Amino acid sequence: MSFPASNSDLKIVYSPHYNISFFGIERLHPFDSRKYGRAWKLLRQQFGPQLYQHHVTVDRPASEEELRLAHTGEYLRSLGDSQQIAAALEIPLLRRLPSWLPKWRVLRPMRWAVRGSVLAAKAALQCGAAVNLSGGYHHAKPSRGEGFCVFSDIALIVAQLRQENLLKSKDTIAYVDLDAHQGNGVCHQFQSDRRVAICDMYNGEIYPAADRPAQVRIDVNLPLPFGCVGDFYLRTLRTRLPAFLDSLPQPRLAIYNAGTDVFVGDRLGGLNLSEDDILQRDLFVFQQFRQRHIPVVMLLSGGYSQQSYRLVANTVAHLLSRTTDPSQGAK
Repeated sequence: MSFPASNSDLKIVYSPHYNISFFGIERLHPFDSRKYGRAWKLLRQQFGPQLYQHHVTVDRPASEEELRLAHTGEYLRSLGDSQQIAAALEIPLLRRLPSWLPKWRVLRPMRWAVRGSVLAAKAALQCGAAVNLSGGYHHAKPSRGEGFCVFSDIALIVAQLRQENLLKSKDTIAYVDLDAHQGNGVCHQFQSDRRVAICDMYNGEIYPAADRPAQVRIDVNLPLPFGCVGDFYLRTLRTRLPAFLDSLPQPRLAIYNAGTDVFVGDRLGGLNLSEDDILQRDLFVFQQFRQRHIPVVMLLSGGYSQQSYRLVANTVAHLLSRTTDPSQGAK
């Protein structure tokens, strides 16, 4: 497969089923559970019918059988208990509800998003680059959900594509996590699987800082100080990401977890990047993959500000609009 010559081949995976609307209960958590649809609406306003040339529809939610590729059967069965769901989503009020309600109104949209991540990875292998307008559930462990992450779409991407022989057993996967929170679930998912190389840059002073086994698993571990500003952040990224990628055998796929909770004023991230900093971050990451002919799938991950969906739409719009030669890169 050859990497496409331009971003005209970028695929955008989205379904209205991603959006979580649960009688207002979703407002009890700072995560914007409807940012997916808001970002899609902004992109549709900007690009009009042209957007559908890049759109990949999602056919269904991830099945129970597929989820077992990433999670234990015991854990998946435990999600029939409202207390387990409430703990993973960090919304205590859910404990009082019959389990079918959060399973239908919250977990089912997440299963649609997980399926979208798998489809986006397949599209990236075909076309070079894809964005799923959801996903990035990087705290979900094989036998536990936490941090508003119930299902590990990242682990399922790898397991399902291997099962379908789209990834060979010896293929290297580059995982780059730039969410403000360390992707501890991903580290547990691939604790003994060194075919997945992990580069994680995050606020080292917030959750899940106590998960030391996860941090030990990171190949390039880049904890940042609380309140880190854009200049330092981008300088670190521009130094360490190319070295990480160049240290690997040619990866067959890259998974980019692009959290917008690094934004200044985010309620949980504790970092201070501007809108332009985040755009430059994302364009630089894509440039690095493009230069090395590595197919990349981008997942949204965390974002706890009212601007989160605009930051996502801004990045995707620039990726769609750029005419590009790999040498142009991120300016």
